[in-house]
Amino acid sequence: MKEDLQITLVQSHLHWEDKETNLNMFQAKLEQIPSSTDIIVLPEMFSTGFTMNAAAMAENMQGKTVMWMQEMAKKHQAVITGSLIINNNEKFYNRLIWAQPDGIILHYDKRHLFSMADEDKTYTAGNTKLIVNWKGWKICPLICFDLRFPVWSRNTESYDLLMYTANWPERRIQHWNKLLYARAIENQCFVIGLNRIGEDATGMHYTGQSVAIDPMGEHMFEPHALEANNTVILKHEEIVKLRRYMQFLKEQDQFTIL
Repeated sequence: MKEDLQITLVQSHLHWEDKETNLNMFQAKLEQIPSSTDIIVLPEMFSTGFTMNAAAMAENMQGKTVMWMQEMAKKHQAVITGSLIINNNEKFYNRLIWAQPDGIILHYDKRHLFSMADEDKTYTAGNTKLIVNWKGWKICPLICFDLRFPVWSRNTESYDLLMYTANWPERRIQHWNKLLYARAIENQCFVIGLNRIGEDATGMHYTGQSVAIDPMGEHMFEPHALEANNTVILKHEEIVKLRRYMQFLKEQDQFTIL
């Protein structure tokens, strides 16, 4: 039996296009997290806010924010994950970084870019899903708008945990709430949804509602709109029991994503 997994969701406001202040803020928040946690989840574009000013805000994979994530992962002996703006060969990516305490860095580039904010005109879409093996768990981390596309999220890899890091606005928060539960139920897995709070420079307001959901579609703490670190323990035996009893994943449709 795989060991339990402890995950901390850091629901926070963000300082607009101010990397230094954001990194200092999150460093202080990380100090408040129990030392026994396994994964710490930060928001989408946690160092800048959801900005289209990519040329000014981007850095490379050897830049300050990635190095900070490596340092924090080592210090807290936990994975640090969240997305930031990366410049790779003069193309900009909304890239999720998975920084492990052993120094290994993995990444996932957001596939579904939010056209209502011109993200598709600013950033380059990724085309490869990342499946991470961590402490015996198979984990699939995705980013914000990916949540609306169940085919991309579909559990064809027998993953145990699906994770979304986001800047999801209040005006569409009911979609966030409903779709996260659907992803947990249809994929028979735990789901983590980490959203920010506060208002950004474009006037967009965010109310958090971060959540951890079990494979039966039940939340593991009450979603809220406050700044907080919420730590949950995921028990793998719940997935094993559910999939043994209801073997729906074996009956799913076969498909190819173009």
